[in-house]
Amino acid sequence: MNRYRSLVALVLIAFALTGCFRRKKYENPITKDTQQPDKVLFDKAIGDIERGRYEIARITLNTLMNTYDTSEYLAKAKLAIADSWFREGSTHGLAQAEAEYKDFILFYPTLEEAAESQQKICDIHYKQMEKADRDNKHAFRAEEECKLLLTQFPNSKFAPLASDKLRRIQEVISEGEFRRGDFYHTKGSYPAAANRLQYIVDQYPLYSKADDSLWMLGDSYSHMGPRMKDRAGESYSRIVKDYPLSPWVDAAKKKLKAMEAPIPDPDPVALARMKYEQENKTKVSMLHKTLAPFKKSPETSVAAKSGTPAMESIRPSVPVSVPVPAAVAGVTDVGAAIVGASDKTLDSKPDARQAPQPTAVTPPVEGAKPAATEPAKPAVQDQPLPTNRQLVKGKPKKEKKLTKKELQKMQQEQQQKAAAAQAKAADATVAPAAAPQPPKQ
Repeated sequence: MNRYRSLVALVLIAFALTGCFRRKKYENPITKDTQQPDKVLFDKAIGDIERGRYEIARITLNTLMNTYDTSEYLAKAKLAIADSWFREGSTHGLAQAEAEYKDFILFYPTLEEAAESQQKICDIHYKQMEKADRDNKHAFRAEEECKLLLTQFPNSKFAPLASDKLRRIQEVISEGEFRRGDFYHTKGSYPAAANRLQYIVDQYPLYSKADDSLWMLGDSYSHMGPRMKDRAGESYSRIVKDYPLSPWVDAAKKKLKAMEAPIPDPDPVALARMKYEQENKTKVSMLHKTLAPFKKSPETSVAAKSGTPAMESIRPSVPVSVPVPAAVAGVTDVGAAIVGASDKTLDSKPDARQAPQPTAVTPPVEGAKPAATEPAKPAVQDQPLPTNRQLVKGKPKKEKKLTKKELQKMQQEQQQKAAAAQAKAADATVAPAAAPQPPKQ
């Protein structure tokens, strides 16, 4: 028994020592074999970074930069300082790493490591992203930094990785907007739901639930009356055209047929993209599904594997429940011209604005009966705007049952009012008092 315990203790000690002294190799080492003092300092700092001694490594790198200000390893040393903060991994360390990476891009924008630094900045916010129903601050920051990488370094080897990461980031952002739109749709606040869902389908068409968003968007517009009929038809048409393999296609065609709207043909490019997505769908294990609710990071396995992510941010639209200001009446453009001295037109002809404009009157036809006047139907644009507070048609509210104390209090108040009315009536029946006598002289 003691021998077994000793064996277990030795195994645990071996695992502990392996974890403590395991070296994680540095990504950007200098392979040049030389014994120059600045190179010796750099190699020593890289060894400390690989062993997790980040503070000692930063002191050594700062010594190199301050002592050998003309060294060829200055750029590598500055990048290594940023990498040491990035490897440290704490919230403070990641913030310092972002600042150091931005300084490196500012001082060395033409080096190949500048694109890598921008990729690391994107990774900093990508690692801190939370789930779709939580704070999305880091998701928007990660989206911004990945877009910056694809804009400034489009030919970099990190561009394909940034595109894939950007699609995952936009999947998380879209999921958060979709949940809010679904909440408003279930609640019955259709203008608010339409505003959220319209932003999703316009800004992030690669979202995995874009077809669901379009279906809910069309349903929201359908609940807003004839004014939004065209928008509802447009939403259903986009399902048929842009998402031909969606389970909502048949239902959308039925809606378009009922609305007497044309049914578009599916887009072949969209059809090929959806086939590719179905063939390359990520398989999620049962263990992953079980542990997903307990993880802080969002679920990105359903993100698109192909397609160009959205690079430009659209302007948020005005909700349909907000009235559009009427156009300003009158002339807005005023022109001027110089009239010659010999032109007497203004003096000889009267002002046309003062003359009444003739109106065309159709003469009545003999023997014809006057047409029956029907009440004019209100135009679609004259109908009231939809609101988020929908009228609920149901059973009337039940009256609140009063307690015994409340009933007794009401009876006492009624008795007091009746007694006061009787007293007032008795005072009115009493003869009026005699008129006052005038004073004696």
